[in-house]
Amino acid sequence: MVSLRVIREKNILREADTCMKGFKMKEIRIHGRAGQGAWTAGNLLAMAAIKEGKFAQSFPEFGPERMGAPMVAFARIDEKPIDLHCDVYEPDCVLVLDPTLVKIVDVAEGTRADSKVIINTSKDIKVEGAKSFRVPASEIALRILGKDITNTAILGALLKVEPVIKIETLFDAIDERFSDKLAELNKQVVKEAYEKVEEI
Repeated sequence: MVSLRVIREKNILREADTCMKGFKMKEIRIHGRAGQGAWTAGNLLAMAAIKEGKFAQSFPEFGPERMGAPMVAFARIDEKPIDLHCDVYEPDCVLVLDPTLVKIVDVAEGTRADSKVIINTSKDIKVEGAKSFRVPASEIALRILGKDITNTAILGALLKVEPVIKIETLFDAIDERFSDKLAELNKQVVKEAYEKVEEI
């Protein structure tokens, strides 16, 4: 008779193996600082994907729980049920809400030559081993929202670079997540970032 412990250990190993192999789903890693809305960005993506009939995951990984501390959020989107229950190790896309993180965090970890890294910056900040993109998310957010909250801007850039969902569906998720006025402002942010993102 096989013990429950053995079964559990086999399941853990199988899950770890699956995580490392990866699938043809879209896996997204979001780098930010606590309070910048990285997890909200992942949630909005997941909400929109589900509205389109897709399957999605969104979850964070926190370090020290204090405002401004580096943190990471993840999202997965697929046409079929997602069996993975682990962090994103080989992202298709990496979103960087705070450009200062590039100096202290390996934002390109696990990326491939065809992975896309989108950084909130107006400067030529490139990462090695992946395609680099820039979007002036802070400038857009400060002008439209009056705050340096760049999560919806980075999503607008993502949808131009890698259209994992329709922009209209993201707008629906924003309408559901925010109050009327704030939703309209965030949709303006998304539209402008969509237009201004560019490859470096």
